Amino acid sequence: MQAIRGATTVSENTVEAMQEAVMEILDELEERNQLHPTDMISVTFSVTPDLDAIFPAAVARHRPHWNNVPMIDVQQMYVRGSLEKCIRILIHAYMKSSTSISHIYLRNASKLRPDWNSPQPLQASQSTIESKV
Repeated sequence: MQAIRGATTVSENTVEAMQEAVMEILDELEERNQLHPTDMISVTFSVTPDLDAIFPAAVARHRPHWNNVPMIDVQQMYVRGSLEKCIRILIHAYMKSSTSISHIYLRNASKLRPDWNSPQPLQASQSTIESKV
């Protein structure tokens, strides 16, 4: 089991803008990680307090095979000066052990984790975890 992160932003708090951003990031997460919804254990979406036009999980449910994925939407904690109009995603999924994880940060969210905006070797991340224990 692996955890895959992602984030994106929207230009405005509208259903259309949120649908576009959610579909875009989910397309990228699925493609770059060779991920299929049947491999997903759960998905958590968090949104900043300035986004309330639609639940991101409601958007995801319209994707093929996503109707049986356990999903939840939560509000991101407010921190003064933090990135606005941001949608974050945390996917727990069963992955092939040889698969590199790509954490996807799009639009203005790319500045949140520039170090994770490229494929992450699985073995390197395991080594890092083991060295911290």
